[in-house]
Amino acid sequence: MTDSPDAPDRSSSPADAALAGVARMQAMNPDSLMTRMGIEVLEASPERLVATMPVAGNTQPYGLLHGGASVVLAETLGSIGAALHAGPDKAVVGLDINATHHRAARSGQVTGTATALSLGRTLASYEVVVTDEDGRRVCTSRITCLVRDGAPGA
Repeated sequence: MTDSPDAPDRSSSPADAALAGVARMQAMNPDSLMTRMGIEVLEASPERLVATMPVAGNTQPYGLLHGGASVVLAETLGSIGAALHAGPDKAVVGLDINATHHRAARSGQVTGTATALSLGRTLASYEVVVTDEDGRRVCTSRITCLVRDGAPGA
């Protein structure tokens, strides 16, 4: 059996395809906030995403992880998940995000894990749990995104 250019690539898994989708999103704006904050996506699917972010460079004046940095991590994961759910012909925009900060992170990196709460035709919602290197919960966030036809403003 020979491979044809039109044959589907059976060597890549859905997880690989999702990470390729994340890379395409990052390529749209290589100087994005995600890049500036050092967020690295480790796992991606519409249902679950995992990423890390360094504490260093994302702190407030007391040297603690800035609460806004945790929210940026949460919004990044929820938005990527919603975009993966929606597909390439749709655009997603954040509608609502909230966060509860449980404890401080002072060094190392934090890990954000986003779990889909609802994946609908027009809305996608995620719970995002941010933990420190010891697995302690630093922040819990919830984000809801609107799924739109085409690019915003188009």
